[in-house]
Amino acid sequence: MVLAVKLPDNMEIAVKAKNTAITYSVVHAIPGRVRFRIPLLAEDGDYGWRLETLLKSDSRVTDIRINRQAASIVIQYQQSENYNRAFLKQIVRSLQLATNTSPITQNTTSPEEAEAEEAGVKLPAFAVLLALLGLRLPIPQSLIASVVALAAWPVAKRAYNSITKNRKLNIDCLDFMAISLTAAQGNLLTPALVMTLHEIGDMIRDRTARVSEQNASNLLDSLGRYAWVLQPDGQKQQIEATSVQQGDTVIVYPGEQIPVDGQVLRGKALIDQQKLTGESLPVLRQIGETVYASTLVREGEIYIHTEKVGNATRAGASIELVQQAPVHDTRMGNYAAAIADKAVIPSLLFAGIVLVATRNPARAASILTLDFVTGIRVSLPTTFLAALTHATRHGVLIRSGRALEKLAQVDTLVFDKTGTLTQGNIQVVAVEAVAERISTSRLLELATAAEQRLTHPVAEAVMRYAAEQNVEILPRGEWNYEIGLGVIAQIDGQEVLVGSDRLLSKFNIPLTCFDREHHCQPEDCTNTLNCPISAHDSLLYIAVNREFAGVIAYTDPLRPESSAILEQLQTEYGMEIHLLTGDSQAKAEMVAEKLGIPLSNVHAEAFPETKAAIIQQLKAEGKTVGYTGDGLNDSAALAYADAAISFGDGSEIARETADVVLMNNNLTSFVDAIAIARETKTVIGQNISLAVVPNLAALGLATTVGMHPLAATVIHNGSAIAAGLNGLRPLMHRD
Repeated sequence: MVLAVKLPDNMEIAVKAKNTAITYSVVHAIPGRVRFRIPLLAEDGDYGWRLETLLKSDSRVTDIRINRQAASIVIQYQQSENYNRAFLKQIVRSLQLATNTSPITQNTTSPEEAEAEEAGVKLPAFAVLLALLGLRLPIPQSLIASVVALAAWPVAKRAYNSITKNRKLNIDCLDFMAISLTAAQGNLLTPALVMTLHEIGDMIRDRTARVSEQNASNLLDSLGRYAWVLQPDGQKQQIEATSVQQGDTVIVYPGEQIPVDGQVLRGKALIDQQKLTGESLPVLRQIGETVYASTLVREGEIYIHTEKVGNATRAGASIELVQQAPVHDTRMGNYAAAIADKAVIPSLLFAGIVLVATRNPARAASILTLDFVTGIRVSLPTTFLAALTHATRHGVLIRSGRALEKLAQVDTLVFDKTGTLTQGNIQVVAVEAVAERISTSRLLELATAAEQRLTHPVAEAVMRYAAEQNVEILPRGEWNYEIGLGVIAQIDGQEVLVGSDRLLSKFNIPLTCFDREHHCQPEDCTNTLNCPISAHDSLLYIAVNREFAGVIAYTDPLRPESSAILEQLQTEYGMEIHLLTGDSQAKAEMVAEKLGIPLSNVHAEAFPETKAAIIQQLKAEGKTVGYTGDGLNDSAALAYADAAISFGDGSEIARETADVVLMNNNLTSFVDAIAIARETKTVIGQNISLAVVPNLAALGLATTVGMHPLAATVIHNGSAIAAGLNGLRPLMHRD
């Protein structure tokens, strides 16, 4: 079947649906918003789930609303007169692609997996409930024992598999022995409670691990799904990006993502490389220059000779670096389990020696009961959970116990610049007019009229600034936009040029000083940067009727909190601060000077692999390194850092690679995260002492003078409970 989407300006989209019975129709479509009616939405909940996941993977989609009862979906997106057509074609393909039932990357557990995890917790929890009720009600002990046995069956199975398949005694073996011994003494509540706590910890641990694996296995989706390829007969065919071959000619239109690395054969384009390099401003690429996969064509149309595809591209290599990074087990319960596993054999050997020496099974049972492992396994996940919950109150998502541990140890912090220390959005900071030629308000009025409806970030910043100043947008007559230079437009009967100094030079328009108050020397008048607009700012030049009229200064401003946070990290926490960016050395040093970062710690013009290498170099020097970044270009560095930090509004890859996500999207909560991590480290040390010391003392008594297994159980469980309660301390904070 063929679907035609009617768009403004008589644009159409036609896409053939292959090998499927799915039907859909367009209810309405306006720039930036489209509503589809899809009967399958009402029939198949999983289809809606897959479709929403696919659409959310595109950064241009701003909002999705699914109404399953009405079988409709409303999609809002960042509209542009230059790429409505191409983007809506991609939306229609997603409707079709979502019929594929193969796994799709997403950030949450599927309903089936969640149900399986909850089932693992339900039975031990039911056993706890029965055991508690059995203290007051005449519930048969045989019934309670049967439920406890069923709950313990998975533990017994894991222990059996560990012994028979792995030839290894692990924590499950000791767990099963402890459960069996405690239950044999008639105490059914304790094993049920311990199993419930273990299952909750394992559920959170496994869910975290699975989400990480799913996202890592599908990172290459960020390189783009489709590519237009020029065929030998001159026809243009759209194919999957993974099918592009080296040597193919790929065509990329405005608003589309470049799917390959290669050289420009024809055309020129303004390319947004922020995802790859961190540069806040687009760059001009022309014939003979290299372009990279994962970057976005904002203006223009280019033909690319394909040199590298997939993993071989610079972005692909960055993703591969993420996947090849040292895989630290970040699952929350594993730190405790690792300690516990090391205690299994010593506990068994010690119990065996005591049994041989004393011929007293009660003493051996006491020693097995006094393994102090349960206290560690219960208290450490409890501590981590409490700390993670406390962190969320401060707007910080910390993924694991290991992340908390590493964050507490960090002594060197490396920050990306664009979008991390800066806001990542261009802002106008000043408008300066040439004296006696034009007023500042008229200059802004003409520039705004010329820049309207352009998609360049600077043009968008000018429009935002004009709106804040309540500037009336004048109608624009004939106009021409020259990629990489600027716009020439007829406004109110005047010819207005707005763009780079090269645009004015092209028309032989000399640059003069702004006004007498600036006291510029004649020799300085060819370069307005010598006039007192901050050297940190970039300039947009305006000429009216072939005469220089003034400039608009713009910049990527620092986050308001950056300076204070970095000072606090250096003075209070003794952190060594580094700046690592893909931007130019000059711009990086300007930011470093503002923030008090030593220039020796500035690393500029760094591609993703360079960033990863610098992180590795710092670690090789014996430093514990934390890295903060928010883009695809930061993902490799995040993967290699000891503690990786990103923002809630960062790229999907950065968020999923990060150990710590600042959900409030500011650096203030970062200091809170470090404080929580260091407090948690202290509490963990206390919990280990609470779990180990009483049990060691009791072991001494059990070995020498003997101890009844019931007394050993009281000490063992009491220490575990004390450690567990101590682990809840972070939840007591109300700030």
